[in-house]
Amino acid sequence: MAASLLNKPRISWLQALIVLVLLLPLWMLLSWFFTKKRILVAAVIDKTVLTQNGQEHISLTWVLNHEKFTKNDRSLYNNKRDYFGFFPEEKEQFRLKGLERFSNDKLTQLSNDADLAYITDSYGIYKNEWYKQGDAKERSGMVYGGMSKQDLFLLQKMKEKHKLVITEFNCLGSPTDSSVRNGFENTFGIHWSGWIGRYFDSFDTLKNKELPRWLIYNYKIRHHGEWPFKKSGIAFIHSDDRVVILENVTHLFNDLPHIYASAQATTGYGVPEKIHYAFWFDVISVDTNINKVIAHYQIDANKTGLAVLAENGIPAQFPAITLHSNKDYRFFYFSGDFCDNPIELGSSYFTGVHFFRWFMYNKLDPQERKSFFWTFYRPLVSKILNEYYALKP
Repeated sequence: MAASLLNKPRISWLQALIVLVLLLPLWMLLSWFFTKKRILVAAVIDKTVLTQNGQEHISLTWVLNHEKFTKNDRSLYNNKRDYFGFFPEEKEQFRLKGLERFSNDKLTQLSNDADLAYITDSYGIYKNEWYKQGDAKERSGMVYGGMSKQDLFLLQKMKEKHKLVITEFNCLGSPTDSSVRNGFENTFGIHWSGWIGRYFDSFDTLKNKELPRWLIYNYKIRHHGEWPFKKSGIAFIHSDDRVVILENVTHLFNDLPHIYASAQATTGYGVPEKIHYAFWFDVISVDTNINKVIAHYQIDANKTGLAVLAENGIPAQFPAITLHSNKDYRFFYFSGDFCDNPIELGSSYFTGVHFFRWFMYNKLDPQERKSFFWTFYRPLVSKILNEYYALKP
């Protein structure tokens, strides 16, 4: 009997390690499952939902669920239904469930019930994007979109109640009405220049089929029908349809825009000091008496590129993250489409999943946006929400 026990095979440390690694996702899931839920009622506004996965607000839903913030004492946030705006259905059908249907009394009640308001995207849906016979690269009539006076009324009520307001590109640009835009700018001390921009990995119309045709068309109108660009670079578009192209080498030392974070942003919100940003952004200025810029974009233009920027009144450096600098209310403006990232909601249910973020994106792809979510958006918004929850009465 003793001999048989001695001869029983032992589990080596390597085998034990392999078992632990294989079971790690289960431990992470269980840790998340048993984390205490915390009620944080978010009024999310998204008017640019082309598919039912809610791409334009998925990053926010991910953070809310990962941090175990719930809309009531039981329910997590559902990406397909827990927002106000455009709801896509089958066969080119849709429902509109925006704040436009609310009276001022109902909006006031919503401001009482909600802890925070977040406009993730108000650009909207256009006919050629929604109806299959259209061409998404062409501009067309609007189905639904733009920040409305009801949206603004809610934000103003949230401010009055000293609650958290987060907004980002594109709540100020087209198709938001100028009167609503002015009301927002006066309320929160943010001023849009009229310019938006985006990085493109190629301006070659034969290679890059994703280039918007309206962008090319509007450039040609003002430049004798010419489109001389082939390399990568940055396109700036003004509300009056002017288009400015900064091409790599010709105008840029580095073709990608970069966000540089201040010490307050890196230490207080856990973002990196520098990160590239390859999606849509807007060029704004801020009222420095009430707001503070804690991160900014830098366009790495050469002498020729700087001259083009100056000629068109575009700064080479402009705000990326703005916050209200006093404590009477909480307000953030993200000068980019920060919430729109191609991530999977399922990964939010695993505690510590961010430690494995290096496996979730391709560093060699200049246009990938997953790294922005994992290293910038996730820590930033997680810190904002946790900090605000701790201060709630």
